[in-house]
Amino acid sequence: MAAIVPDGWRELSVSGAAQREIETLAVLADGLPDAYTVYHAVHWTNVGQHHALYGEIDFAVVNRAGDLLLIEQKSGFLDETAEGLVKQYPGKSKSVPIQISRMVSALRGKLANRGDIPRVHTDALLFCPDYRVKQPETAGLAPERIVDACRRTQLCQVIQALLPASEHTAAAPRVHRFLRDLIQLESDVSALMGRARDMVTRVSGGLAHWARQLDFSPYRLRVKGTAGSGKTQLALAEFRATLAAGKRPLYVCYNRPLADHFSRIAPAGGLACTFHQLCDQRLRDAGETADFSAPDAFDKLIERASGLPLTEASLFDTLIVDEGQDFPEAWRDFVLHHAAPEARMLWLEDPMQNLYGHTPVSLPGWITLHARSNYRSPRPIVQLLQALLPGDPDIEAASPIAAEEIEFITYSDTTGMFRGVKDAIRHCYSAGFRKHDVAIISYHGRAESRLTALDHIGPTSLRHFTGDYDLFGQPVIAEGDVLLDSVYRFKGQAAPAIIFAEIDFEVLDDKALRKLFVGATRSTMKLVMVVHEKSAVQLLARIRSG
Repeated sequence: MAAIVPDGWRELSVSGAAQREIETLAVLADGLPDAYTVYHAVHWTNVGQHHALYGEIDFAVVNRAGDLLLIEQKSGFLDETAEGLVKQYPGKSKSVPIQISRMVSALRGKLANRGDIPRVHTDALLFCPDYRVKQPETAGLAPERIVDACRRTQLCQVIQALLPASEHTAAAPRVHRFLRDLIQLESDVSALMGRARDMVTRVSGGLAHWARQLDFSPYRLRVKGTAGSGKTQLALAEFRATLAAGKRPLYVCYNRPLADHFSRIAPAGGLACTFHQLCDQRLRDAGETADFSAPDAFDKLIERASGLPLTEASLFDTLIVDEGQDFPEAWRDFVLHHAAPEARMLWLEDPMQNLYGHTPVSLPGWITLHARSNYRSPRPIVQLLQALLPGDPDIEAASPIAAEEIEFITYSDTTGMFRGVKDAIRHCYSAGFRKHDVAIISYHGRAESRLTALDHIGPTSLRHFTGDYDLFGQPVIAEGDVLLDSVYRFKGQAAPAIIFAEIDFEVLDDKALRKLFVGATRSTMKLVMVVHEKSAVQLLARIRSG
């Protein structure tokens, strides 16, 4: 029996983790003799090429001599084209021969860079257990290096023919150490998330750097930046610089969760709040208290705050408006009145995230800066959006994360939707994400969502906004393991693993596309979309036509 590294893989099958790969592991463990060791989920870093932070080899088989055979498994169907075998993914296709060639080249390069490992033989094969290759001579791979559905029971025999057991050599222990080091460094998804977060912060910080090098007076900068372009980092840089200069900054946004997040990451001093919190603060400074239990409490709050005279304490040296696309003109006027005469002012917005249908406000005399690069969302997500959005989408893929493809789970009724969300949670956990790394985002608002009424889904407790506010205007949050929120409230935030659920629209119109854009771009690493069958048909048709 072959040795499998890392162990514990048999237990994964009961939780549904990468089921087809687990089945293949069982075949390799039972079908190969003890002269072989099989490494699975072997990750390798490759920052230089195509900005990829990591890639993955499905299986690496090592013999006694330290020679390697890399196995790329492609489950499901493949297309046979003039350029060779192709795997179709949402919005794009991938050449299987090119993918395997890059995989082999990357690992050979890693081995060569070590310097302490004698030259070993490295080979590869394709395992497609669900598909029969009809024209192996044009597949782009040598036929003997393809194990398709017709030969899947011969997988272990093919491996031994391509990679004989051989005799032990001095290179073998070093190859094993090399592969174990890769697993030790990269198989912990939390460590990978940390590296990904650091790199995204670094590359997306460019906007904060060069936007602040612009020199004009008065400083009135309007940034139209796509999701993940670095708008929050720019806001944070301005906030910090103002405090460092001994002055007072004001950061105002629309969503309460975003304001709370900014308050957590910003240094103490100044004021970071939502528009309604700013109104409430004005009332408190005037010695008044808002009654949030009254009907139309927030409309009355705005009306009363707008009637109060400005004081010196209500003026700020730097004024930053975030989520500007959600501000109507009356809000614009109220907020901008809080700028001191010589204040720096920034207006940050993303027109694609305008979910409330507001007409863009006019800012005459302001300089406009466009930021089109999305550094936060993995490339498969941006590529999906580029296929969905009409015309020439104002978004470019610039993420350093070479993440896995988007997962789609379809459903036909409410029961199926709940089951799909439970499956998606299990997939995220099986991929190594923890409960605090996962967020479930509903396509609908609280009133229409069937998820936000739940405190649990299966064994998972849900942390969500109840819809109520306490006497101080603070939202009441139900405690739970996994965050559940609407696409409206979660706008401006992100999480490593996003389950975008309840995607159910009649027509794929502009509003639907905007909600899809906002929900999908919340993910920094993994995206699972739980989509109604009728909506999935429209999505697929748009992708194909795009």
